[in-house]
Amino acid sequence: MKWERSIEIIQVHCQGEIGKVLVGGAPEIPGVTILDKMNHINTVDDSLRRFLTFEPRAGAAMSMNLLLPPVRSEADAGFIVLQADRAHPMSGSNCICVVTALLETGRVPMREPETVVRLDTPAGLITARAQCAGGRCRSVSLDNVPAFVEVLGREIVTLDWGAIRADIAFGGVYYAIVDVDQVGLKIEPAQARDLAAAGIAIKALLAKQVSVRHPEHAGINEIAYVMFRDRDPDGAVKTCTTLKPGRVDRSPCGTGSSANLAVLQARGEVKVGDARRSRSIIGGEFLVEAIGETTVAGRPAVLPRITGEAWIYGREEWRMDPNDPFPSGFALSDTWGPQVDRLG
Repeated sequence: MKWERSIEIIQVHCQGEIGKVLVGGAPEIPGVTILDKMNHINTVDDSLRRFLTFEPRAGAAMSMNLLLPPVRSEADAGFIVLQADRAHPMSGSNCICVVTALLETGRVPMREPETVVRLDTPAGLITARAQCAGGRCRSVSLDNVPAFVEVLGREIVTLDWGAIRADIAFGGVYYAIVDVDQVGLKIEPAQARDLAAAGIAIKALLAKQVSVRHPEHAGINEIAYVMFRDRDPDGAVKTCTTLKPGRVDRSPCGTGSSANLAVLQARGEVKVGDARRSRSIIGGEFLVEAIGETTVAGRPAVLPRITGEAWIYGREEWRMDPNDPFPSGFALSDTWGPQVDRLG
């Protein structure tokens, strides 16, 4: 079989959330910075994103991480998170997947017991410290970009639940964090479909009622996700991030946990040195630490550290065939849900 072009993909999941890593064969993306490259995908040419995230090659419950040469001289690699709706600037679970793939495939030399990996992302420089043993990446701690609150307790008018309140915060992307009891649901596997539907409905309302714009990074100007929040009896923060076209994050969500840390700091519930556990809908956990304070364009911000683990489970090679009848992929509502027509 003759393959003129192909791409190499490492199959990885972080606490159950699939974050595949495209490590070779991708076309060059125009842009001076990684942020420029993300904006090019979102505003000029999203054909690669669609090829990588839609059927028949991909599924609804996954992300694809596009590995890129870094632009920042101090970084080891760059990456952009590609999902069904658009390219996103940062994701904690996907970042952990990328670090694990870089180290366990030898693309960045592994040093035991700890390897430091610096990643160039559209949201900024991420420093990761990987604990390594026996050729495995046992855990990854991410020093995330500064997280800050946009507004606490913003009222959102809904038809289904009346007026609800959301904390709007940035943790690498913008989140609306909603206490789950406001929509009459619980964060448990049996209610995943209802949670996803509620989150996507609230996201659509937010687009009409709330505007955000990162003060330092052009193009980061939307509330990317609605994250439902609860508290387990042992004090862990239970999270459920909802994603287009209508699914829930299987991981505890690193950027969402960072945004929630900023909310807790703003409310005086955490201080530097404190740690919380974030727990997902299927029981996976991240450790979330406040390691410092700073400001972003004059706004108080917290420096989050997220610790979790990812697992490589295989490799793929995809053929890029100019005669493929579905170069931009497709999505059907039987699998992708009723929101499929609202994909980016």
